Amino acid sequence: MELNRRTVIAGAAAAGIAATTLGGTAEAASGRKPVRKLFGTLADGTKVYRWSLENGGTRLKVLSYGGIVQSLELPDRHGRYANVVAGFDNVADYVAKSPYFGALIGRYGNRIGKGRFTLDGTAYQLSVNDGDNSLHGGAQGFDKHVWDVEPFVKGSDVGLHLHYTSVDGEMGYPGTLRTTVTYTLTRHGDWRIDYAATTDKATVVNLTSHVYWNLAGEGSGTIEDHELTIAASRYTPTDSGLIPTGELAGVAGTPFDFRHAKPVGRDIRAGHEQQVLAKGYDHNWVLDKGITARPEHVATLRDPRSGRTLKIATDQPGLQFYSGNFLDGTLTGTGGRTYRQGDALCLETQHFPDSPNHANFPSTVLRPGRTYRTSTLHTFGA
Repeated sequence: MELNRRTVIAGAAAAGIAATTLGGTAEAASGRKPVRKLFGTLADGTKVYRWSLENGGTRLKVLSYGGIVQSLELPDRHGRYANVVAGFDNVADYVAKSPYFGALIGRYGNRIGKGRFTLDGTAYQLSVNDGDNSLHGGAQGFDKHVWDVEPFVKGSDVGLHLHYTSVDGEMGYPGTLRTTVTYTLTRHGDWRIDYAATTDKATVVNLTSHVYWNLAGEGSGTIEDHELTIAASRYTPTDSGLIPTGELAGVAGTPFDFRHAKPVGRDIRAGHEQQVLAKGYDHNWVLDKGITARPEHVATLRDPRSGRTLKIATDQPGLQFYSGNFLDGTLTGTGGRTYRQGDALCLETQHFPDSPNHANFPSTVLRPGRTYRTSTLHTFGA
């Protein structure tokens, strides 16, 4: 049974479990300003800070480097807290080893085939960093820059405004893109992400968040028993380089059917051709709702062991579900445990991969005078 957030927090207090991120009681104080602490230093001397914020029973830690969600703590059905996202405890590993743990992704989330696209008759060659393709903005995407961070308190909400300006030609993309991403923790403990960007030249934009989830707790083992629902009747099959073929294929009768809740691992070894190519799930689901004016519920993830749930709402047309196929035991997380294949998963709200090269996909073109806006809401329960 999913409990009311206040009930869970009250249970934590009764059990004597104190909120430690910002101090105080287990019920986070609404309106308390986020706290900044030095996390590390880059090779060029740039300081990286970690911001800690807490509200409605959710505790969030964010790095200025890459806008990375380094930790997100939630109570289970008994009020016991655990960090439910994968990450590192030091800057050096994020710089040298990270498979985009918790990062803001841009300019273009997911892959662009051959790193090429044509816009208004001009061909552009992007940074290629995934075989022959461009992945998550190229070799120096948004995840590898230090963002300017501005904390805020607005009524009962607390949060961070993160700012980054990508200059014309960076990673091959046209136009100077001015980006603001806002992380908000509401009084109910929901985590909202609002993305906004403007450009001085026609370009393509597809921003997302690359959090790796394990609702049983970071480093606790497989997510294959997590139950997942995705409100999508179609997905985009890929070639061997994980670039969409352009087809919008039906999920009915395939391992890609998550229209009703099922364990992630139930069909993950079914031997479907698409699963063989991706070594599991690493595909974009075509959300039935399409593009909407405001976020609508599209996915639910539940861990039966802890009772924790994650509900995702978005205004975007796609959701990339990645089952952690390339985690190989070489990375050690914040809790001191190594991450093996399937120890965390990603649910990335987005436009479709390689959209600039598929006229039948929703457009990702942004023009001067227009503002790119999109929002995703994460609602937690236990």
